Amino acid sequence: MTTQETQSKHARQFGLPVATALVMGNIIGGGIFLLPASVAPFGTISLVAFAVLTAGAITLALVFGRLAERHPQTGGPYVYARAAFGDFAGFLAAWSYWITTWVSNAALAVAAVGYLDVLIPVHESKAATITAALVLQWLPALANLAGTRYVGAVQLVATVLKFAPLLLVAVGGLFFFDPANLGPFQAGGQSGLGAISASAAILLFSYLGVESAAVSAGEVRDPRRNVGRATILGTLGAAVIYLLGTLSVFGTVPHNTLVASTAPFTDAVNSMFGGSWGGTAVALAALVSMVGALNGWTLLSAQTPYAAAKDGLFPQVFGKKRRGVPTVGVLVTAVLASLLTVYNYTAGSKGVFEILVLVTTFTATVPYLLSTAAQIYFLASGRPERVSRSRLVRDAVLAVLAFGFSMWLVAGSGYEAVYQGVLFLFAGVLVYAWMAARKQRDRAGTEA
Repeated sequence: MTTQETQSKHARQFGLPVATALVMGNIIGGGIFLLPASVAPFGTISLVAFAVLTAGAITLALVFGRLAERHPQTGGPYVYARAAFGDFAGFLAAWSYWITTWVSNAALAVAAVGYLDVLIPVHESKAATITAALVLQWLPALANLAGTRYVGAVQLVATVLKFAPLLLVAVGGLFFFDPANLGPFQAGGQSGLGAISASAAILLFSYLGVESAAVSAGEVRDPRRNVGRATILGTLGAAVIYLLGTLSVFGTVPHNTLVASTAPFTDAVNSMFGGSWGGTAVALAALVSMVGALNGWTLLSAQTPYAAAKDGLFPQVFGKKRRGVPTVGVLVTAVLASLLTVYNYTAGSKGVFEILVLVTTFTATVPYLLSTAAQIYFLASGRPERVSRSRLVRDAVLAVLAFGFSMWLVAGSGYEAVYQGVLFLFAGVLVYAWMAARKQRDRAGTEA
């Protein structure tokens, strides 16, 4: 069997269902299992904040869809920022997104171990805990290294498995809904606007991942058509699960109980059906959810550096593919995430790890800002090859709204996260200087 035949056997482009599953799986990791309890102290007014955020996420999804129609290449925000503002802006988008992926993978693995402990006690031994976290990271990495064919299969199966129990609560909970459980509309004694803003600060990052299909556009079949559709369908699907799930938990778990709950979906299942089997069921669903998210984020972690490497803005080793996957990007991301995970368990300082995780909420929004700004630039400059005249006004309104939503995400990160995140970005400037100089030398050598 030739190398090309081997590549085609293990590499397969994603259709619309898998691309949609990638978006939904990356948006919904494990946070949904804690969100209802996190916003319960503000009262049911938090559902209003959720609705506002959903509208913002959908506008962002629509902008990514329009950008992908004009730039259907792997890299997503990196491609858009570079096309509009040049190499430096493209590099910042790639660098910040790459930081987000490998730090988030470490966070997901650590969180997943907490749910695994419900099924298989591992926390009694630090060595067992670290081993479990590393296994949870490397299994998705191995699926990625096996080829895009297997990445898509794992993502589709994980999405189906994790949404079955979530839909059980989201839809089934409506049949057990008791308005008496809702508690006050405003529970915190704040003004309506203050309560919405405070709960939104917790919920702001629920929709990170809307860019997933755009980042992997090169692996999506008919990207000009399917990336936009997958982005919108995936975002809408996640929104329905979020909103119905939160509403059902609010209506099945008494407010006083929910405020103090550490496992709101478990409490909802136990309230609906009785018994105590809900804890095991929800822990299993959360574990599947996080493994699916790790699978998707591992793929994305390699795609942006791959696109940047092809343009000489990342080391060239990141630009090589095997079986449709940038293998070096996957390996480097898995190693960095593993080192951070081990550090988290051995250093004994949760604060450092929590700060790093918070930084990712800032670094993830930098590509959003650059992408929406790129769309505004394309519209304002009137470049006919990138602007649909028939949809100019609609596209302009969506781009401005998406830019405002991205700014809100940055503001919601908090001062410390923005401060630390800017330092991470500035560290990347040194890398850019080195790569840009090397690119210039290579160009000069070619011309000579």
